[in-house]
Amino acid sequence: MEIIAGTTATTMATQSITPKGLKFDPPFSLLHSQSYAPIRTSLQYPIISRKPRITTRSIADDTTSNTVTKVAAEDPSFAVKKKAADISTELKGTSVFLVGMNNAIKTHLGNFLADALRYYYFDSDSLVFEAAGGESAAKAFRESDEKGYQQAETEVLKQLSSMGRLVVCAGNGAVQSSANLALLRHGISLWIDVPPGMVARMDHSGFPESEVLPQLFALYKEMRDGYATADATVSLQKVASQLGYDDLDAVTTEDMTLEVLKEIEKLTRKKKMMEEAARPF
Repeated sequence: MEIIAGTTATTMATQSITPKGLKFDPPFSLLHSQSYAPIRTSLQYPIISRKPRITTRSIADDTTSNTVTKVAAEDPSFAVKKKAADISTELKGTSVFLVGMNNAIKTHLGNFLADALRYYYFDSDSLVFEAAGGESAAKAFRESDEKGYQQAETEVLKQLSSMGRLVVCAGNGAVQSSANLALLRHGISLWIDVPPGMVARMDHSGFPESEVLPQLFALYKEMRDGYATADATVSLQKVASQLGYDDLDAVTTEDMTLEVLKEIEKLTRKKKMMEEAARPF
């Protein structure tokens, strides 16, 4: 699927999302979505960020097998951009779907990953809200017609899965039906596993954390098996442990994105090996 960077011209599915109870004028399609955003090159991510570090790195040169030591003020995004460039050829424009509890970490990671890969970014829940006429209207519609709302979620995922070069933050509906799970198979899916306690701290609903936390724990327990169907998992706690951080707040967007890219690299290599093994002698 061809996507022209920096413009709103795309080749994509244009079927309307018209489940019972939703009306669109003009008919909704991703081509007209306000959430559609061209590639950006100077994104800022205020959540989970810290000051640049001065580090000494030993980087193996794959061509000469020599080790080159670089001492410099580190650009926190350098390693991410380098890894994204390294895997882009093997990725071949395959879209990436991020599942897991909705939170600022997942959102900022999705935007940063899209920027690094030179992909487009979408939030599937935002598209459903837009199609319904806003978040309040979408919630009211869901309460009155749960089946119709689920159909809207499926139609959004159909359009997204028919395209390439996308990073999609997928809502919980993406892992709640076999049809939606099948649509995620059109790309690579990753569970961004953030502890409910961390999500509660970032909640901006206006309710006390003591009230929000039990609901988030219940949601996490309910959705965990669905999240686990993703191709790989990137855990905030695991990343913090690997980097030697005692505080989860020390993990940056760059740290999480780099771990996501490493998992994508593993998956693309595995797929390539399986394809080569299936070739006839």
